[in-house]
Amino acid sequence: MLKSDLPLTILPPIRTLSGSMQSQTDAPFSATSAPARALVVSLHDVSPRTRQECDSILQDLARRGVSHCSLLVIPDHHHRGHMGDDPEFVTWLRKQAEAGQEIVMHGYFHQRTARANESARDKLTTRLYTAGEGEFYDIDRAGAATLVSKARDEFQQLGLAPSGFIAPAWLLSDEAEQALRDLRVSYTTRLGSVLDLETGEVHRSQSLVWSVRSGWRRRTSLIWNALLFRRLATSPLLRISIHPVDLHHPKIWQQIGELVTRALARREPLTYHEWLLRQRPVARS
Repeated sequence: MLKSDLPLTILPPIRTLSGSMQSQTDAPFSATSAPARALVVSLHDVSPRTRQECDSILQDLARRGVSHCSLLVIPDHHHRGHMGDDPEFVTWLRKQAEAGQEIVMHGYFHQRTARANESARDKLTTRLYTAGEGEFYDIDRAGAATLVSKARDEFQQLGLAPSGFIAPAWLLSDEAEQALRDLRVSYTTRLGSVLDLETGEVHRSQSLVWSVRSGWRRRTSLIWNALLFRRLATSPLLRISIHPVDLHHPKIWQQIGELVTRALARREPLTYHEWLLRQRPVARS
């Protein structure tokens, strides 16, 4: 069983995209009194290693009404098998793209080697916060450019053209962000925001995400995400981030399904790419 790439974090107060505090009520949506609201469901850690779980998750989401979402694909998951070397996975991934799923670059190896003489903060972030998977946490500009360019070229060889890049565990160094700009990557996201690299606009939006590596993390995740869902009730964008391993924990998966269903009662399911296109000035004019 694969572990989740993101353990539980202590999170700051939630604000709307405009910066004001969210209401903690879960009031019904009114099309006449509120702007259009969106739901972006992202499925992380998609690779040949997780294809079966990902397929089951996408089928469940489709039954609930999520016709398409953002698939965060790892080219060579922990150095244990490149996506291009698995014909079944390539066929499956192309089929998902043809069906309207968005393909997103998600690191390259999704793994970071521990450094000698790391600071306490670095150890906390890269070992406790995420179990050695913060690949782009402290990478330099040249290293980031090399990996992202390699990933993009390999996706293109498969007939896929991802426009976005999301770092493993949302840990993206400032130099890596600049490398994305250099390469004209369209957007990236962090845990608390969506960054449009084409316009420079930062959309504040806290993602729901579950930590399943231990019993106390799972219990706390259930409480936290129930609260966060309520606090984001009036936010223009709701983000629900899923990892394949979530499927193996019944209470976690039950809550994810329930929150997705509730969100769809008042929100339109979109991919990150689709949502950002609607936010740009040309799209609004």
